[in-house]
Amino acid sequence: MRELGAGPVRVRLWDGSTPWLVTGYDLGRKLLVDPRVSADSTRSGYPHFDLGSRERRKDGRSFVALDDPEHARQRRMVSPPFAIRNIDALKEEVADIVNGLIDEFLTRPRPADLVGGLAFPTSTKVICRMLGVPYADHEFFQDESTRMLHRDSSPDMVVGAQEALRGYLRELIDRQLREPADGLISEVIETQVRPGALSPEQLSYISMTLLVAGLETTGNMIALGTLALLRNPEQLAVLRETDDPGVVNRAVDELLRYLNISHSGRRRVALEEITVGDVVIRAGEGIILTSELANRDPDNFPDPDRLDITRDAAHHLAFGFGPHHCLGRPLAVLELQTVYGTLYRRIPTLRLAIDFADVPFKYDGVAYGVRELPVTW
Repeated sequence: MRELGAGPVRVRLWDGSTPWLVTGYDLGRKLLVDPRVSADSTRSGYPHFDLGSRERRKDGRSFVALDDPEHARQRRMVSPPFAIRNIDALKEEVADIVNGLIDEFLTRPRPADLVGGLAFPTSTKVICRMLGVPYADHEFFQDESTRMLHRDSSPDMVVGAQEALRGYLRELIDRQLREPADGLISEVIETQVRPGALSPEQLSYISMTLLVAGLETTGNMIALGTLALLRNPEQLAVLRETDDPGVVNRAVDELLRYLNISHSGRRRVALEEITVGDVVIRAGEGIILTSELANRDPDNFPDPDRLDITRDAAHHLAFGFGPHHCLGRPLAVLELQTVYGTLYRRIPTLRLAIDFADVPFKYDGVAYGVRELPVTW
């Protein structure tokens, strides 16, 4: 058997199962590209987040919970709009969105909530523009997304929210089959659905995955990143006073490493026996790869608990690694670069309006964040 290095330990989950927890950076990367490890959430032994998560993945899945070759086939169908050259073409449009939202934010009474006033409107407007989803419906799909991913939601609530979102998107797909619009959904309809390579039903699951991921992850990172910088004023000063895109890019990577808003790990299941040092992971046993801990591995990130936006953290695992790495990474990075490179220069006196101890953190969803972030200037 191949030796992959040190480290997994058994943990017990909500359902009594005992998957392996992997915390190391090097081992995590190796397992994420190991063909003996499956992302298929319907396999026996897969370590689900909770009962709601297990129930909502019974009937249909997008490519993120599939293995190759089907994973690769579906991913290729929706990947062209996320290519670097296509994301680069959106820079001016994203900058206009961010600056427009900052203009509106500056008119709000102080203190103002950065989460509801800037962070989530940014992520929502950008992903709606990317997919071709009407922004006017954002309250509906934000509410349903929150309900679907909330850990206290009952299985019926989770499945109901998923069906509401998928039903909405299926209606949108049917409408765009008749009347094409700008955005990824219409593009995939023309290139994949009409030729019969992908069904409208499959596209509804893929679209839901992209929509929810685009809302939750970037919105939480904008708010959490701002909070981290306000708590580290010397780091904020470096970012606020620079006009060097390279400094902004390094800041984005370091904040992604430092915060890593996915605190539930990458969930997998072993397809066959894997030997890791003196540990044997047997076929059918679950594996949880914790990128949030791997990103604090001192062997790969010296002094890992210190925020240092000048360090080279581009090898972080916040977006995963290997064939299932986050498809939307280029878009998320563009949004973060734009906000982090604009907001603190536009509002140089930005500061917390409450004590840090009173900031309401969000621990009950798939993505970690803050419920609100009252700031003033």
